Amino acid sequence: FARISVSGASLFGRRLFHARMKLTVTRGQIVARGLTHRCPNCGKRGLFIPGSPFRLAEACPSCGLRFERDEGSFLGAISLNYGVTVCGFLVPVLVAYLAGWIGAMTAVVLAGVGAVMFPVLFYRSSRSWWLMNYYLVVPRHLPANQRAIAADEDANT
Repeated sequence: FARISVSGASLFGRRLFHARMKLTVTRGQIVARGLTHRCPNCGKRGLFIPGSPFRLAEACPSCGLRFERDEGSFLGAISLNYGVTVCGFLVPVLVAYLAGWIGAMTAVVLAGVGAVMFPVLFYRSSRSWWLMNYYLVVPRHLPANQRAIAADEDANT
């Protein structure tokens, strides 16, 4: 391993330091919170605006974590919703039709209704799961998992 030095500090050593730091919010907690539509940082309910099934809150009412980091950050949720609809609903309908378990008209009706209704019913889960996947990959981006910044560092260190 090559050592790269920036202002006298080893990036290799700093990477090891980050790897050894304990997470306040573990990956298991992130998954559990994502599956139950809770804030990935504090675990409280409030991901969606009460009384509005399709409006994501801007931030957690308990800890203030911003859910939508920037424009387009939830395009992945749309892709996730589409993928689950196709693989989890439309492909099984096609297989059932090709296997002869259901007729053509039944398959067309199921596919048509399912292509519209399944994404609507799965919307909240897809938004929550996408947020969960983001923090599962970069758990240190959660405020609860961040450490104090030293005087010789910036927030991107």
